[in-house]
Amino acid sequence: MSNFELYNLETAPEAAKPLLEKSIKGFGMLPNLHAIMAESPALLDAYQKLHELAQNASFDKDELTVVWQTINVEHGCHYCVPAHTAIANMMSVDAEITEALRNQSPLKSVKLETLRDTTLLMVRNRGIVEQADIDTFYTAGFNKQNLLDIVLILAQKVMSNFTNHLAETPVDDAFQTFSWSK
Repeated sequence: MSNFELYNLETAPEAAKPLLEKSIKGFGMLPNLHAIMAESPALLDAYQKLHELAQNASFDKDELTVVWQTINVEHGCHYCVPAHTAIANMMSVDAEITEALRNQSPLKSVKLETLRDTTLLMVRNRGIVEQADIDTFYTAGFNKQNLLDIVLILAQKVMSNFTNHLAETPVDDAFQTFSWSK
């Protein structure tokens, strides 16, 4: 059992309080991940910044969901898969995409499947990807910025996935309906 604290606005370290207020404003609630990250205000700050950058990266909502969930599923994150399922629903991502990602089944779109394959290669090979695979990625309609934006999102997901593994973050009530395990 984890011994990490779920902080709130009253109990959090002073440096984390404005960050938690930002989380509440952005999500309409305090996600348990953020409540745990408050232990390290620097981590929470970096995570929030990377989340915002990821949302404004070169991917559309479907592509962003593919990258996020591919990493979450590969890392076996019990918290982020349900959270990003809820986020995908809020962004009106097609449920078939979300379910295929959660279940590791083929995506109907060749372009999105190529994005998932490339993301998996990045995760599994720690960024070492063969030129032929990069060429396949480009042929599918992606570019160098997209490739580098996978690195950005991977950095974000390492922060959240690893924190959730260490802290055994309880899944928020708002995400319970999307519970998942590898």
